[in-house]
Amino acid sequence: MKTALTIAGSDSSGGAGIQADLKTFLANGVYGMSVITALTAQNTCGVRSVLNSTPEFLCDQLDAVFEDIFPDAIKIGMVSSAKLIEIIAAKLKFYGAKNIVVDPVMIATSGAKLIDDDAVNTLKAKLFPLATILTPNIPELEVIAADNNMERAAQKIFAEYGCAVLAKGGHGHNDANDYLFNGAGQWFYGKKIDTLNTHGTGCTLSSAIAANLAKGYDLKASVGRAKSYLTGALSTDLNLGKGSGPLNHGFNLRGVDFVGGD
Repeated sequence: MKTALTIAGSDSSGGAGIQADLKTFLANGVYGMSVITALTAQNTCGVRSVLNSTPEFLCDQLDAVFEDIFPDAIKIGMVSSAKLIEIIAAKLKFYGAKNIVVDPVMIATSGAKLIDDDAVNTLKAKLFPLATILTPNIPELEVIAADNNMERAAQKIFAEYGCAVLAKGGHGHNDANDYLFNGAGQWFYGKKIDTLNTHGTGCTLSSAIAANLAKGYDLKASVGRAKSYLTGALSTDLNLGKGSGPLNHGFNLRGVDFVGGD
């Protein structure tokens, strides 16, 4: 069985972060592992507080995974401090990690800021050059490339860091079209789902891309398959919580009742 590792923050409400990533890995047929960068106290209405992992504990988690079950792909989500970003980059280089998907999480769906100002430059300098693909949304494109034009920003990021870029258009008003640039550009068109329950969409898409890269699909196929999975997870309109609710990550799984004996 292929394996995937998520390096991200924990979401106590289960809709985003490592919880969403592990559900996505399972639904897409790979074995999931996790390294926790931060604990967050959050729900569908917003983030209350964030407690970062210590550098020492982050190192121990990374070593524990790579020394035992080497991941076929890696998804990196919320990392809110420069020191932790530096550690992750150093470990990925040391172990020769491959198929690295970086979701440059800066702003939660609720609008809460999730990364320190001084960590943004470290993220760009240390992790972007190691990435197979970045998956920024439009607000994140503005922070990274100072440009909210999806094609122009993606090309600018590719030229500077040498990694593929999937510019996500879900923050647009009328569509859910994404633009992939990896030396050549390709649009992935999608119907915008009429739902307010979008908590964890970015985490889910990037994890689905990582899962498909782990299974051996190329970049374009991985993006296409991940986008189809995300559409399915959004379409059921799960509607949990009082705010922006989570997705139905298991929409394509059949529930089974296990009956135990005496």
